[in-house]
Amino acid sequence: MPKIDDSTMQTNSGSSSRRLPILITLAALVAISLAALMSRPAVVKGSGCPISPCPTAVDPGTRPLPAAAGTFYPALNANQNAVTTRLTQIFTEVNFVAGGPLVKTVGLGPRFNSNSCSSCHAYPAVGGSSSPTNPLFGIYQLMGATNTMPYFITTNGPTMVARFPYKSDGVTPDGGVHQMFTISNRTDAPGCTTMAQPDFTTAQATNDIIFRQTTPTYGVGLMELIPETQIIANMNANLTLKKSLGITGHPNNSDDGTITRFGWKAQHKSMITFAGEAYTVEEGVSDEAFPSENDESIPSCLPPFPVPVGTNKTKGVPDDRNDTGEAPKLPVNFSGDLERFSLFMRFLQPPTPVAPTTSTANGLVQFQNVGCNMCHQISFTTPTASIAALSNQTATLYSDLLVHDLGPGDADNVPQGAASGDQFRTAPLWGIGQRYFFMHDARTMDMVQAIEDHYSLGNGVYPNSEANAVIQNFNNLSNKNQQDLINFLRSL
Repeated sequence: MPKIDDSTMQTNSGSSSRRLPILITLAALVAISLAALMSRPAVVKGSGCPISPCPTAVDPGTRPLPAAAGTFYPALNANQNAVTTRLTQIFTEVNFVAGGPLVKTVGLGPRFNSNSCSSCHAYPAVGGSSSPTNPLFGIYQLMGATNTMPYFITTNGPTMVARFPYKSDGVTPDGGVHQMFTISNRTDAPGCTTMAQPDFTTAQATNDIIFRQTTPTYGVGLMELIPETQIIANMNANLTLKKSLGITGHPNNSDDGTITRFGWKAQHKSMITFAGEAYTVEEGVSDEAFPSENDESIPSCLPPFPVPVGTNKTKGVPDDRNDTGEAPKLPVNFSGDLERFSLFMRFLQPPTPVAPTTSTANGLVQFQNVGCNMCHQISFTTPTASIAALSNQTATLYSDLLVHDLGPGDADNVPQGAASGDQFRTAPLWGIGQRYFFMHDARTMDMVQAIEDHYSLGNGVYPNSEANAVIQNFNNLSNKNQQDLINFLRSL
């Protein structure tokens, strides 16, 4: 081992004294930087077995295709059925910056995460969540774009978006999506050459990046209609049992005070707002709900773009607009893509579960015995609705549509509305049997691990996870009952 007194700083006392003011200054800067980093809670992930006894159940894996989801309600009327083909075309269309084959397929960027709704909402059928093969590798350098792929996107990993909880000072809240790609140097964006991608590597080094994966859209038409009175009544039911389990939960709310229910933090009220924000944030297509471009800092990267005569181009903001002045697109001619997206999602019926077996029937019993259903409320009933196919239906979604504390192990430090940095909406479980990635950040493909990751002890910034007692109850089950519960979930 080298001797400490052999160091250069000790043997060269003259140069050491000259460097002292510099070192003091550097030390002060380091202290300030550390203070900024320590002033915010760290983003941590659960792993392994957080509490004894460890579970012995094994996830049998994603149920194979064919898809048990992605079809429209058979009870749609003739007029509604007549537009489903066109709705599917709109949801699966690929957007260009300008010069695309259709006037409705232009407006991509200036920043974007993908170029089509269905590239992320892909599995097990259109409208779902991440597929096991990531489509972004066929998109990020399309048409000459000079993007590099961020470190967190892998060929067999999920489609995710990145958010920075804090701005570069490490203190001021940010929380917004930072799009992975730009339209710089694309052949359909002439003149746009200098827009840079975010510095995800530095964000990772400073623990200032979190991820959210794609949520499926099956059955959202029913979720949109669930009466608030039912949500509140369920929240106020079984209070003694919930208290004993440490479960509270509360709604997130829109500006008008009504309950929001879509997104990982239940931050959206309806399919219109969900689609409108996603179109602008994920694809960069400004629309009638969000008419501004997502980055206005470089004028040469904003519409309209010069394109060859006879091709389609953006005519200015918003990129997506109503069809006034454009050729009619019979049989569906709505006021813009947002209505089309919204109807497509509303018309998708919920996933169809596998027929019960002795194992899955017992699994449902255990699901309720350990208390999973205190958050993953099994069902609600829709009221009489203007779309008859959605009227008076049982929505077996396995969610109370409330947000709950999940503790520092799941916290992403991004508050949205009444949902704090560690609070998330109870994720609906219908269709989970054919899902590959679990948790908001897609951290695991193992359903048993996902259950364990609901457990988290408080750290002084965030409280204990509301799921802790339920996870303990699950781990205390016999191997057979644990396995039956997992088999039940994979049957959904």
